[in-house]
Amino acid sequence: MAHDWQTQKAETFATFKEGARGVKLPKEAVVVFYFLAEEVKPQWAAAETALRERGFVTRHDADQIEARTPTAIPITAEAIWEWEKAGTEEVIGFDFWPDGWEIED
Repeated sequence: MAHDWQTQKAETFATFKEGARGVKLPKEAVVVFYFLAEEVKPQWAAAETALRERGFVTRHDADQIEARTPTAIPITAEAIWEWEKAGTEEVIGFDFWPDGWEIED
Protein backbone atom coordinates (compact mmCIF):
# COMPACT_ATOMS: atom_id res chain seq x y z
CA MET A 1 0.00 0.00 0.00
CA ALA A 2 1.30 3.45 -0.90
CA HIS A 3 2.06 5.91 1.85
CA ASP A 4 -0.54 8.67 2.30
CA TRP A 5 1.60 11.81 2.26
CA GLN A 6 -1.38 14.18 2.23
CA THR A 7 -2.82 12.70 5.42
CA GLN A 8 0.57 12.71 7.13
CA LYS A 9 1.09 16.38 6.21
CA ALA A 10 -2.42 17.30 7.38
CA GLU A 11 -1.80 15.54 10.71
CA THR A 12 1.50 17.39 11.17
CA PHE A 13 -0.11 20.77 10.51
CA ALA A 14 -3.06 19.94 12.81
CA THR A 15 -0.71 18.78 15.57
CA PHE A 16 1.31 21.98 15.24
CA LYS A 17 -1.79 24.17 15.36
CA GLU A 18 -3.22 22.32 18.36
CA GLY A 19 0.10 22.23 20.22
CA ALA A 20 0.69 25.94 19.67
CA ARG A 21 -2.66 26.93 21.11
CA GLY A 22 -2.06 28.96 24.26
CA VAL A 23 1.68 28.20 24.32
CA LYS A 24 4.57 30.49 23.49
CA LEU A 25 6.71 28.55 21.04
CA PRO A 26 10.38 29.32 20.48
CA LYS A 27 11.33 30.84 17.13
CA GLU A 28 13.85 28.02 16.61
CA ALA A 29 14.58 24.70 18.32
CA VAL A 30 15.78 21.17 17.72
CA VAL A 31 12.88 18.91 16.76
CA VAL A 32 12.81 15.17 17.50
CA PHE A 33 10.94 12.87 15.11
CA TYR A 34 9.88 9.35 16.06
CA PHE A 35 9.78 6.46 13.62
CA LEU A 36 8.17 3.24 14.79
CA ALA A 37 9.45 -0.17 13.65
CA GLU A 38 6.82 -2.26 11.89
CA GLU A 39 8.88 -5.45 11.61
CA VAL A 40 9.91 -7.96 14.25
CA LYS A 41 13.53 -7.61 13.08
CA PRO A 42 13.72 -4.12 11.61
CA GLN A 43 16.71 -2.87 9.67
CA TRP A 44 17.98 -0.50 12.38
CA ALA A 45 21.42 0.16 10.94
CA ALA A 46 20.21 0.81 7.40
CA ALA A 47 17.42 3.14 8.55
CA GLU A 48 19.69 5.08 10.89
CA THR A 49 22.41 5.37 8.26
CA ALA A 50 19.90 6.75 5.76
CA LEU A 51 18.66 9.29 8.32
CA ARG A 52 22.19 10.36 9.23
CA GLU A 53 23.06 10.82 5.56
CA ARG A 54 20.04 13.15 5.34
CA GLY A 55 21.39 15.18 8.26
CA PHE A 56 19.56 13.75 11.28
CA VAL A 57 21.16 12.76 14.58
CA THR A 58 19.76 9.35 15.57
CA ARG A 59 19.40 6.81 18.33
CA HIS A 60 16.94 4.01 18.91
CA ASP A 61 15.34 1.98 21.64
CA ALA A 62 13.41 -1.28 21.53
CA ASP A 63 10.84 -0.24 18.95
CA GLN A 64 11.54 3.21 17.55
CA ILE A 65 14.17 5.52 16.12
CA GLU A 66 14.52 9.05 17.43
CA ALA A 67 15.79 11.36 14.71
CA ARG A 68 16.79 14.90 15.74
CA THR A 69 17.44 17.85 13.51
CA PRO A 70 21.18 18.57 13.67
CA THR A 71 20.61 22.19 14.68
CA ALA A 72 17.69 24.35 15.66
CA ILE A 73 15.15 24.85 12.87
CA PRO A 74 12.39 27.44 12.56
CA ILE A 75 9.39 26.35 14.61
CA THR A 76 6.75 26.53 11.92
CA ALA A 77 4.44 23.84 10.60
CA GLU A 78 6.15 24.10 7.21
CA ALA A 79 9.68 23.63 8.53
CA ILE A 80 8.67 20.73 10.76
CA TRP A 81 6.83 19.09 7.87
CA GLU A 82 9.88 19.42 5.58
CA TRP A 83 12.06 17.55 8.08
CA GLU A 84 9.38 14.99 8.91
CA LYS A 85 8.82 14.25 5.22
CA ALA A 86 12.56 13.92 4.61
CA GLY A 87 12.92 11.48 7.50
CA THR A 88 9.90 9.47 6.44
CA GLU A 89 11.23 9.20 2.88
CA GLU A 90 14.43 7.69 4.26
CA VAL A 91 12.95 5.10 6.64
CA ILE A 92 9.74 3.99 4.99
CA GLY A 93 11.61 1.51 2.78
CA PHE A 94 13.01 -0.12 5.92
CA ASP A 95 9.53 -0.62 7.42
CA PHE A 96 9.58 2.26 9.86
CA TRP A 97 6.63 4.62 10.04
CA PRO A 98 6.27 8.16 11.39
CA ASP A 99 5.00 8.23 14.95
CA GLY A 100 5.05 11.90 15.86
CA TRP A 101 7.48 14.63 16.81
CA GLU A 102 8.23 17.04 19.62
CA ILE A 103 10.14 20.23 20.17
CA GLU A 104 13.20 19.57 22.33
CA ASP A 105 13.64 21.82 25.35
